[in-house]
Formats: sequence, C-alpha cells, structure tokens
Amino acid sequence: MRIFAWGVLAMASVVAALFFLRYWRATRERLFGFFALAFLGLTVNWTVLAVIDHPVDEARQVHAYAIRLIAFVILIIGIIDKNRRSGRL
Repeated sequence: MRIFAWGVLAMASVVAALFFLRYWRATRERLFGFFALAFLGLTVNWTVLAVIDHPVDEARQVHAYAIRLIAFVILIIGIIDKNRRSGRL
C-alpha cells in the first residue's frame, strides 16, 4: 500500500512541476522556476522511496530524505529570492 501511495505522490508532484513549468514559460517569473525544480525533486524523492521499499534498508532511505530536504531548501530560496526582488521596486 505504501508503494502505491508513493506512486500517487510522485505523479502528483510531476503534475505540479509541469504546471509551474508552464507558468514559468509564460511569465518568466523565477519563483515558478524554483517551484518547478522543487517539485521535480519531490518526484525523485517519492520515486526513490518506492524503489527502495525495504524495511531493513533504512540506510538508503536517508538519501531519499536528503533529496526531500534539498527540494524544500529550493522552495525557501525561491521565496526569499522573490521577496528580495519585490522589495527593490
């Protein structure tokens, strides 16, 4: 059941990334680019977790969670970048 849920989450992340990529192409707003990149990272995270679904293989799961951490850091960088650029107007 977990593998199915991770697959659904991976698919939802891909859809979100494609929407943000579409908005980025239309507006060239960097925030949308950061969000698309972060959701692609989350897609990789959910896919890796589904592939290495072994209860005794917890050492490999650390890498998957590191990917998730990087995705959230990208989100934070995008938000900070947007706030700094909008403050200069």
